[in-house]
Amino acid sequence: MSSGSGAERGLRRLRRGELITLIGVVLIVVSLFVPTYDSPSGQLTAWDTFGAAVALELAGMFAGLALVVSALTERTTALPVATAVWCTPVGLAAVIAALVRLFERPEAANGLAAGGWLALAGTLGILVGAWETMRDEHTSLYHPVSPPPQPRP
Repeated sequence: MSSGSGAERGLRRLRRGELITLIGVVLIVVSLFVPTYDSPSGQLTAWDTFGAAVALELAGMFAGLALVVSALTERTTALPVATAVWCTPVGLAAVIAALVRLFERPEAANGLAAGGWLALAGTLGILVGAWETMRDEHTSLYHPVSPPPQPRP
């Protein structure tokens, strides 16, 4: 009988960069549902102020999610590293979009709420995690299969 649950074994397969990316993805998901701006008419979430910047944040989130899923489903590090190569520029665009959202004030908003900061932290997590995944030279946690030696005549 195994000592850990399936989720624990799956998370142990992730390297440091992929874990950072996963945390970034979770932060972006949370940021979509908590208030981003305070305005005279009430608090506004990302869905209330949806635009190009939110779309770029979502693209970064999906790129980060693809990186994590590829790390969990592949037996080698080739696909996760290739995914990280594409995730890095998308993550950079998402960071820029999150910064723009911090400085913009839609619908006469007069203050920032937690959602904007969570989105910035999440996009930074995706960018740093993708960069770390490309930099990490550890092999996957699977041991290579070696055939048994053939008997000599």
